[in-house]
Amino acid sequence: MSGKFIYMALGVLLGVLCALVNPFLFLFLFFLYVLVLVKIKMFKPVYIFILFLLSFVFFLKGEWAEADNQSKLSSSKTIFYIEYISDPMIDGNLLKVQGKDSQSNEKVLLRYQIKSEEEKNALQNQSFYGSLCKVTGELERPSIAKNPNGFDYRKYLASKGVFWIVKLSQYPLENCKPLKSTLTISIKQLRFIGIRYLDNHFPPEIAGLAAALIFGDSHILEPEVLSDYQRTGIVHLLAISGLHVSLFIGMIFLIGIRCGLSRQIMSNFLLVLLPIYVILTGSSPSVIRSALMISLILFAHKWKHQLKLITLDAISLAFIMYLFIAPLVIFDIGFQLSFLVSIAIILAAPKILQGYKGNLAKMAATSVTAQLSAMPLLLYHYFQISLIGIMANLLYIPLFSFVYLPVVYVLFFIQLIFGATPRLLINIIQKIIELSNQLMDLLANLPFTNFTPGRPHILILSFYIILISIIFFIWERRSYPNKKIHLFWLGVSLLVIQPAWNWLNPYGEVTMIDVGQGDSILIHLPHGKGNYLIDTGGSLNFLEEDWKIKSKPFEVGRDVVVPFLKGKGITQIDKLILTHGDMDHIGGAASILSSLKVKQILMPSVTEPSETEQFIAMEAQRQGIPVIKVSSGNQWHQGENDFYVLSPEKNFTGERNRGSIAFVATIGGVSWFFGGDLDQEGEEKIIKQHSHLKIDVLKAGHHGSKTSSSESFINQIQPKVSLISVGEHNRFGHPHQEVLQRLAAVNTKIYRTDQQGAITYIFYRGKGTFSTYLP
Repeated sequence: MSGKFIYMALGVLLGVLCALVNPFLFLFLFFLYVLVLVKIKMFKPVYIFILFLLSFVFFLKGEWAEADNQSKLSSSKTIFYIEYISDPMIDGNLLKVQGKDSQSNEKVLLRYQIKSEEEKNALQNQSFYGSLCKVTGELERPSIAKNPNGFDYRKYLASKGVFWIVKLSQYPLENCKPLKSTLTISIKQLRFIGIRYLDNHFPPEIAGLAAALIFGDSHILEPEVLSDYQRTGIVHLLAISGLHVSLFIGMIFLIGIRCGLSRQIMSNFLLVLLPIYVILTGSSPSVIRSALMISLILFAHKWKHQLKLITLDAISLAFIMYLFIAPLVIFDIGFQLSFLVSIAIILAAPKILQGYKGNLAKMAATSVTAQLSAMPLLLYHYFQISLIGIMANLLYIPLFSFVYLPVVYVLFFIQLIFGATPRLLINIIQKIIELSNQLMDLLANLPFTNFTPGRPHILILSFYIILISIIFFIWERRSYPNKKIHLFWLGVSLLVIQPAWNWLNPYGEVTMIDVGQGDSILIHLPHGKGNYLIDTGGSLNFLEEDWKIKSKPFEVGRDVVVPFLKGKGITQIDKLILTHGDMDHIGGAASILSSLKVKQILMPSVTEPSETEQFIAMEAQRQGIPVIKVSSGNQWHQGENDFYVLSPEKNFTGERNRGSIAFVATIGGVSWFFGGDLDQEGEEKIIKQHSHLKIDVLKAGHHGSKTSSSESFINQIQPKVSLISVGEHNRFGHPHQEVLQRLAAVNTKIYRTDQQGAITYIFYRGKGTFSTYLP
């Protein structure tokens, strides 16, 4: 059955997907797959029977995993007996750690607000393993995605068997008793001690890199450096993968042989070492895959006369075993990428890679293979791919393989054995890392290095998969007419499919993005004729002591608005309309300016702009973006869509909310009123000047505060629909009941982001419908 396991692996994958995703779709695909195997691959009946049996077993396994993946904890529970099962993560004054409730045997995520700098230092150097602790706290559900393309933390944790967050009210290690030590606990403690040792004895640049390459932990890397790795498409080099595992195992094997041990003894030793190494490096999917593959190959070597196992069979069996143990891992992006890219490279090796001479050419072909195979997954999960990734890999794979990886091990063991590392050696390595990071920062910030077409529709995603399969089919053919020309145009097609659809798409939209207690509204006109962003949301920042500041605090513009826009393939904003200077409206503007191309910024014509407005104006000037101060009477038109500014008057002097940009627009066949945080006095002024003003859709002022949306204003404009952008459980009590009653009195349909998430109006040729992201 050599070489057939890949077909069995695909069959069990369809069985699991049938149970966990869509039974009808994947059952249809399974029978289609069987038909292909029978008619084209000429599979024998016995293999088809085995395929059916395996697929059915994995279908049942998937059904059982989904049924079992439910919480058993009562939401009212406040006392827990916790065994900690992960390293604590401390960022600023927040501690997060996973634990297992001993009474229900259910995993939970615990959060603790650290009280002092001394307490933080103690927690950073304290192992949480090997203790059973009685803690008190409140259970809360993880947050859900409230915008299209948003990160769903609840789903992410549920796929790992975590359904609750425990907000601790006391020190997490206050009431603990020791547990009987196990091998797993001892290895996890060793890992924790090793990471802390690196952090305490080496400069940050070396410590962060060494922790990633030795222990699979990238949390102590600088956030900006980690971001550069991601943007250049080489972040996979920081994750311990098949390359790292193979080099490590090869090094151990070679040392054993040089010491006079037989190959049989070393093979047995490695079979024992591999599970320990998996735990020591954090048990990531890529490490588990590599360890399973190497273990299977070692077993096959032990019984080489009875068992023949090619590399493709090894990865297929590893996939089947991994999926059987943990069916829900199918939703893990690391699992998906690790297996998909590895299988693509293994399949490409005999016919594609062997056609290239020289290590550089082979490495380039391998990098292209990896990028092509990963492309559908990267676009689906991250909405973009790095166009400079192939070149960056050619530069950094040798650097990691032959410099960083051996050097960090050498430095680590020198420090362990002698208690100190020569300063000259530290300085040399530190300088190499600094220069490497500077080059990476330069590559990451080159223009046009990221391809961001947005998240493809399932049909377009399927077309990508078909197109990439055709590329590989042509590429591996030795004698194919016009091979290079066809591959070139197929490659170009990959880069134009989604952008072409974005441009051809005849539908427009107006979306009130859920940014919590703030405002941000996207106006996207059909055929890409205009993208206008009204405000950017923003978080209020308070001055805190240094030890409380998080390395990368949550920022609405970067973490909510930019992913929302990139998920739609929007990388250019034609008009960034900043209604007024409050942080909850424009605090995210800096992230918009650094992540997207902005052609023009509109600000209110006021005599005293806020500090944030002044900063944005200075940044715009640095980037060469025109800033236009608008006031009543300004207008613009785009096709059938008209925009008229009603407020403020030129060089407005007065209260900031009253100086908000307020404008009416005709979009998608309906009239809209956007008024920022315009107060009642400002509203009264508008209806006096425009006594016949009628509006179909009202963006309620100031998040539904009773200082806006006056009764006379509502009664005159008679909105059919009102949109309220407001944060869940906000401390201001927005929206106020009085405002809701005023709107209800004129029979307006009310949509609220706190209850329904993002609110979208999709229109086509003057007609449209409203929908909410949450039901």
